This record gives sequence, C-alpha cells and structure tokens, in this order.
Amino acid sequence: QLAIVVGIFVALLTNFVIALGADGSASNPFWFGIAAWKWMFWSEAPAAILYGIGALLVPESPRYLVANKREQEAAVILEKIIGPALAATKVDEIRATVQTEQLPRFRDLKGPTFGLLPIVWIGIFLSLFQQFVGINVIFYYSSTLWRAVGFSEGNALAITVITGAINIITTLVAIAFVDKFGRKPLLVAGSAGMAVTLGVMAYVFATATRDAAGNPTLEMPYSMVALVAANLYVFCFGFSWGPVVWVLLGEMFNNKIRGAALSLGACAQWIANFVISTTFPPLAAISLGLAYGLYAGFAAISLFFVLFLVKETKGKELEQM
Repeated sequence: QLAIVVGIFVALLTNFVIALGADGSASNPFWFGIAAWKWMFWSEAPAAILYGIGALLVPESPRYLVANKREQEAAVILEKIIGPALAATKVDEIRATVQTEQLPRFRDLKGPTFGLLPIVWIGIFLSLFQQFVGINVIFYYSSTLWRAVGFSEGNALAITVITGAINIITTLVAIAFVDKFGRKPLLVAGSAGMAVTLGVMAYVFATATRDAAGNPTLEMPYSMVALVAANLYVFCFGFSWGPVVWVLLGEMFNNKIRGAALSLGACAQWIANFVISTTFPPLAAISLGLAYGLYAGFAAISLFFVLFLVKETKGKELEQM
C-alpha cells in the first residue's frame, strides 16, 4: 500500500510540475510546443521502462524452482541470500515442504453460502467496500472535480498533490499502529470517519449553487469545508481501509485456501475499482451530492460489516485461522 500511494503522489506531483511549466494549464504547450497533457502521459514511460528492466533482474523464487525440479538454480539464488554453507540445507527444507503442499484450487473455496465459504465472502466484501467508499474517485477525478467547483486548474492540481502527500503520511500511521491497536479497530475508526466526511461532502455539493452551465459552484466557506472534508476523508481511508484490507486478506484465510481466496479477493477489488471509476462521471453529471452520498452510504454499511462480521487477526498465526 505504501508503494501504491507513493506512486500516486509522484504521478500527481509530476502533473503539477508539468502544468506549472505550461503556465498553469494542461492545455498550454510545454516542451517543444507540445501540449502539457501529452507530456503528462509520456511521463509514465520512464517508470514503465525501469519496471521492465527491473523485472528482468528479479531472481526467480527458490520455492518455484524447487517445485519444478530446478534445484541447482534454486541453490545459486539461495547462496546469494544466505550463503553457500546453508544453501544446500535450505533446498532440502524447501523440497520437503513443497512435497506436502498442494497447489491453490478454487474448488477448495466451495461452501454452503451462495457457493462459497463464509470467510471467502468476507474477504470479497472487504475488497468491495475498500473501493465502494470512492477513494479512487478522489485520485482519478480530483483535479477535474475541484476545477468544476470553482478552483483554478493550477490550484486544483496543487490540491491533488497535497492529498497524495496526506495519503502517504496516513499509510505510515497505519504501519506504526496496525500491530498495536489491531486490524478491526482501525477499520471501524476509518469507516466512521469516512461516513462523516463523505456525508459532509455530499451535503455541500448537493446544496451548492450552480453556474450557467449547470456546474456546482462553491463559495467560501463551503469551498474550504469541502476541501478539508475531502482531505480528512483521505486521512481516514489512509490509516484504515487502504492498508489494513491488504493485511487482513493476507492473514484471515487458512493455508489450504489462502492462495486461491486471496486471488479472488484481489479480483473483486479491481472489478469494484472499475465499477466505481466508470460510474462516477454519469453520477456526477446528475449530482455530485448523489455520488458522494452513495459513497457515504457504503462507508456507513462497511462500519456495521466490520463490527459484526470481521474478526480480529492480530496475534494469530495462519495455522489458527
């Protein structure tokens, strides 16, 4: 999660710097007379190239190599990690473990509750709620949103950078406290905070005056109220549902179903991401208050979902699940 939010922040900061160099507008020319928004897209290329080079340098997992009868290659990699003296012994240990394990199978997830085990449904709904509270709307559409309610393009981009920085800080808060307070208390606090802040945003946008084109216009102090509420919302998500859902998905399943259940949860998360990101523009065209009201409703439901159905995993081993 920390890697994700740092990547988001760097992207937002890059866009802001490019727009700043183009006199504050993505439509203006930047380098070589080419529009700034095109440079914003091209700025992603260095990261993709570095990722591709890095992927070529990543060593294969020794467990995978041993499982596929490539023990000599596994020993070479282990020698670099733990030294030649222990590599052979570690290969033997991995071989013994691999022989007793089975590959993840989706049929292991079958159960009496609509075809799946109850714990699998809990993992799926954790993933769904993480997206249905609308967090990626803030990052995908925030600059457009703030411009629509009266902020200049330059100020809108600056706001997104600040929001990205807050997301990093709150993820560090979660890292510091997830093992001290536990997973469930952080989720409960996050859900409550998001429900309140999203509710405030829904009210502000629903009652905003509209310009000649029908766009909501926020005057002071409502523009500041919306800005503070949006960043508090990111704060509440950042210390709770952002990182903690990933922690829970890695801990809540027993070893037999863990691989398959985790992959299904991640799949549900990306489907929900797609649904939220593609439905926001038509919802916003109807009413921003309606859009944020829906997200506030999901945040409120997630609170009761955690209180009554999610169990704490702090201090437990996978064998106890």
